[in-house]
Amino acid sequence: MRIRPLLATAAAVFITSTVGGRASRRAIPSAWYTRLRKPAYQPARPVFSWVWTTLYADIATVSAATLKQLRGNADEHATRSYLAALSLNLLLNASWPSVFFNRHWLGMSTVLAAALTASSADLSGRAIAVRGAPAAPLVAYPLWCGFATLLSGHIWLLNRSRSGKESM
Repeated sequence: MRIRPLLATAAAVFITSTVGGRASRRAIPSAWYTRLRKPAYQPARPVFSWVWTTLYADIATVSAATLKQLRGNADEHATRSYLAALSLNLLLNASWPSVFFNRHWLGMSTVLAAALTASSADLSGRAIAVRGAPAAPLVAYPLWCGFATLLSGHIWLLNRSRSGKESM
C-alpha cells in the first residue's frame, strides 16, 4: 500500500479519536457519569479503549486501501463519494462523546449513535463493494456502533426520569 493514502486516513482518524478522547477523558470519572445508572452488560472502561483503538486502525487501513483502489480505477465519482461518506462518519464519531459526556444529552446521544451505526454500515458496504473480503474487518465497526446504540439507549431509559440535562 502506498503511504500517502494511509497517512491521510490515519491523520483523519487520529483527529477523530483525539477530539472524542478529549471529550470523554475528563468526563468519565465525573460525578455526573458516576451517578448514571448503567446496564449490567456495559463493558469495563478498558474494553472501550481497546475496541476503539482496533476499530480506528481498521477504519484508517481499510479506507486507505479502498481509496487507493478507487483512484487506481480512475473512478473519481466513487472516490469523492467514499471520501464524503468517510468524512461524515468521522464527524459523527467525533461528535458522540461530547454530546454524551459533556452535554449530557442521553437521548440525542442515542440518536447520534444510531446515525453513526448507519454511517458505519454504509462505509463498510462501500469498502466491501470495492475491495471484497480484504475490507471485511471493517464490518466490526457497525457491529460495535450498533452495540453502542443499544447501550446508549438503555442508559437513556434508565436515567430519563432524573431531572436535569440528561433527558434529551
